[in-house]
Order: sequence, then structure tokens, then C-alpha cells
Amino acid sequence: MLDYILQAIKGGDIKTVLKWINANRTEDRANAEASSEMYSTPALSIACVTGHSTLVTLLIQLGADVDTRSSAGNTTLFSLLFGDVAFADGDVNERARLLLSWGAIFFQKSSSSKDFCISAARKHGNHDLANLFGSELGGRRCDIIKLSSRPELNGKTCVADEYLPDSNQYKVTLETKTQEVLLIGPDNLKRRDRTPQDCGYYIEFKNGRTTRHDFDPSEECQAFVAALSRDVTQPVVTKEAEARAEQAAAELLAELGLDDPPKNVPTGCDQVKKSRKKKKKGGKDNKK
Repeated sequence: MLDYILQAIKGGDIKTVLKWINANRTEDRANAEASSEMYSTPALSIACVTGHSTLVTLLIQLGADVDTRSSAGNTTLFSLLFGDVAFADGDVNERARLLLSWGAIFFQKSSSSKDFCISAARKHGNHDLANLFGSELGGRRCDIIKLSSRPELNGKTCVADEYLPDSNQYKVTLETKTQEVLLIGPDNLKRRDRTPQDCGYYIEFKNGRTTRHDFDPSEECQAFVAALSRDVTQPVVTKEAEARAEQAAAELLAELGLDDPPKNVPTGCDQVKKSRKKKKKGGKDNKK
């Protein structure tokens, strides 16, 4: 990851980050990593730890993996809870729930285990988040199923915002334009993680402004994302394409007043190759 992009991510500069990613879509820049001196920390973790929830969502929509670990073995969720700025601001719960709704997992026998995350939340006095981590579906996006009291809701999606142990129910928010709040038992919920193709809602950044699009039903969101994908022409990886990408990056540097990029900094291609090598050695093992 280039130094100026690292600083843009830390500062929540959405325009610069997205412009860099879109300058070369042949590279997986949404999953770019920092240098080895920074433990190859993923861009998503940096954005999350520095408190930029909107940028986190935009990166995930572009394909950033919520479970990619740094060279130290830390996930984005772990970094959020154990970082230097852990619980320093009020939206840490929002960012944790965001990661959970996109399917963030806990890794057994590691610093990113469920027990470690629960312990960290309790250590900082955040018992609501600790209880959420401890429940099976807390923070997760779910389908409503077999709900006899309101059969019209079956097939609708919702987010399990809070687990109520006394009644063994979840307080959920429907993923509709009305965002109705209900109490539903675990037997009537089935986990359905967000994906870039099925994200439930969509954050759009255009002309310097951020717009959230809500849909009812969720199939409308899938159609919206599919239409956006059709509008994006995927370039073939050729020398000409690489040359155009380098020119676009140079123009961006000039615009930012950084005409001389740092030397010996790995490119997005280098990071992708590195990521592929890691994947060949093994996938997401020891999941819980």
C-alpha cells in the first residue's frame, strides 16, 4: 500500500481512496495491505480502527475481506477491540456490528477468538457488546423464518441488534424502509451474512457526497448492485492497461502534490500476489 493511500485511509479521505482503487480495477486494491513494518495490516483494519465506518462499508462493498488477518494473526474485529484507540469513541459498537453483519468470524485458539473478544469488551466496561459477542446471532443479518404470528414477514431480512437472555429473544430491526423493531426467538431466525452482491442496503459515494440506499424487499438491492456491476467495464490485464493505470496513479499523485512517490513501496499487484500465495498455503481454518 502506498504511503499516501495509507494516510488517506487513516484520515478517512474517501475520495482519494476510491479514486486510487478505481484507477486500476485489475488489482485487488480493496484488500491492499500496509508494509511488513506494520504487520501487513489490511486497509480495512486501518479504516476500522481509525473510526471511519462509511469507508469501512465502501471497502467491503468493493470486496474487502472482513476476515483477512495481518501477519501478526489479527483480524479486523480483533484490531478494533485491542487497538490503541479501542473504545475511544462512541461508534465502536456500530463498527463491530457492521463487521458481524458482513460475516466476521471468530478464530479458535487465537487472539481473535470469541472468548478474547468478549473479555476485551468487558474489560472496557462494554457489557452490551460482550453480550452480543456471546450470543449465537448477535449483530448478524438474518432471514425471518417460520414466524406463525406474522407470516407476512417470513423471507424478510433483519439485523439482530440485541440478545435478551431472560426471554431468549432477539431485538431485531427489519431491513425495510420502515425499519420496524421486533422481538423474535432464535428458532425464527436464520443467519444470512451480507455479501457484495447481497448487501441489503447500499452506500454510494458520488460527487463528494455519501448516500445510503435502502430497499424493500432485499431483492431490490440485489438488482441495484447487479445493475451497477453491469455499468462497470472490467479491463483485460494487458501491458497497455497497466500503463494506463500507472498514468492514472501518477496524475493522482500530482493532484495531491506528491509527484515523487516513495521508493521500494509494494504495488497493489505485489499485495495481490502475496495474498494469493497465502491462500495457497491454507484458508480459514479453525473457525468457530
